[in-house]
Amino acid sequence: MKEQIDYTDILIYIRKIVRSVNLETKRIQKRHDISIPQLLTLLFLEKQPNYQSTGKDIKAYLTLNPSTVTGIITRLQSKGWIAKVPSYKDKRSTNIVLTVKGLNFLKETPQPLHDLLTERLSQLSPDKILELQKAFELIIGFLDIEAIDASPIVAGGTYLQSDIEE
Repeated sequence: MKEQIDYTDILIYIRKIVRSVNLETKRIQKRHDISIPQLLTLLFLEKQPNYQSTGKDIKAYLTLNPSTVTGIITRLQSKGWIAKVPSYKDKRSTNIVLTVKGLNFLKETPQPLHDLLTERLSQLSPDKILELQKAFELIIGFLDIEAIDASPIVAGGTYLQSDIEE
């Protein structure tokens, strides 16, 4: 007779990951009045030469559709955290530039979860990384979610349950 295996622990682990990302997203939104894609856009611009890039490059980085990126840029511009300026190479093009106000805002925000994960993953052996990658590929296959956009839209840091309204 085949032994019955309980898969509850695996389902709980997945639920913990999803829940922690959702809670952190809410906390960042509430505390800093910014969405994770907006924060990632600012962080992306911070790393670019002269703190500027094109909308196309931002779209590629976030792996989001053009209309969503346009909305992100519009909201960040309305807060004064970015500005649109004509390209010095081609006056028909516009560059998105991180403003001093945006740079100062970034000093107040927590480290994104993907940076924290990258830091911790870099401490693992190549074999452990491959093992982890294969496990996630298996789960993604089980859930049939290969086609879902998967930009690194997660944030990190510590939070208190009282910081989050549900």
